[in-house]
Amino acid sequence: EEIITLMVDNLNGILMIGLAGAAGTLARFWLSRLVQEWAGTAFPWGTFAVNIIGSFLFGLVWSLATERRLLDERTRIIILTGFMGAFTTFSTFAFETMLYLRDSQWGLALVNILAQVIVGVLALFVGMAAARLF
Repeated sequence: EEIITLMVDNLNGILMIGLAGAAGTLARFWLSRLVQEWAGTAFPWGTFAVNIIGSFLFGLVWSLATERRLLDERTRIIILTGFMGAFTTFSTFAFETMLYLRDSQWGLALVNILAQVIVGVLALFVGMAAARLF
């Protein structure tokens, strides 16, 4: 809904989301690779670093925009949807889970965590199996 509003209000906003997304993708690639080269390959430290840093940045931007009012809605959407959406979707998953926890919806938080992780891994296996059929 926010993106549609942004698009209707200013088509330039969509371009800004796209450019922020390109920057987020490149940042994810470079940071993940840098961390992985530094830490070694025994564990996916690059992915871990991107997900944790992305969650921190999402929380920082969200609070600056909604609680402190230091960022306007358009800037918040461009950063969170564009840059952070491309940098890591884990940050959105963490944010949505935090909303459930904040509202004491423990069951929904647990279902969100388990469903996304377990079903996500299962979907990966199913996709790999489907690809082998071709």
